Amino acid sequence: MRFLLFVLLFLSFAYALGLVLVNNTDVGVNLLFLQAPTMNLGLLLILCLMLGIIIGVLLALLMFRVLQNKWEISRLQKLNKNLQEQVTQANTVIDRQANSPTVEEAVYGATAVHIEEDNSRLNDVYPAESAVLTKRKRD
Repeated sequence: MRFLLFVLLFLSFAYALGLVLVNNTDVGVNLLFLQAPTMNLGLLLILCLMLGIIIGVLLALLMFRVLQNKWEISRLQKLNKNLQEQVTQANTVIDRQANSPTVEEAVYGATAVHIEEDNSRLNDVYPAESAVLTKRKRD
């Protein structure tokens, strides 16, 4: 990889040197608001080429960053939409569970409260002695 980079740098330097040697005429440059001193045409071509490359690379990086941000925004919007759908589904499940009758109400209806009260009265009168199981050894 380094060898390939070295070859590319050498070729670009040779091309720039060739431009300067072939185009050795002095040219005056008018920059609309400023008059630059006369310079070698080959050197002017190289400066314009380098300036164009630098501006092109900077614009390409800027455009890539803009596209990358757009991709990230669209990905996050899709994720946000999916999460909102999950929250909506969870809220409907919670509402169903909150409004559904309990097991006692579903099985016994409205008398479930009375049955529990009756059982508590029976436990007061007849305490459950067999509530605790013990293990005894047989003789």
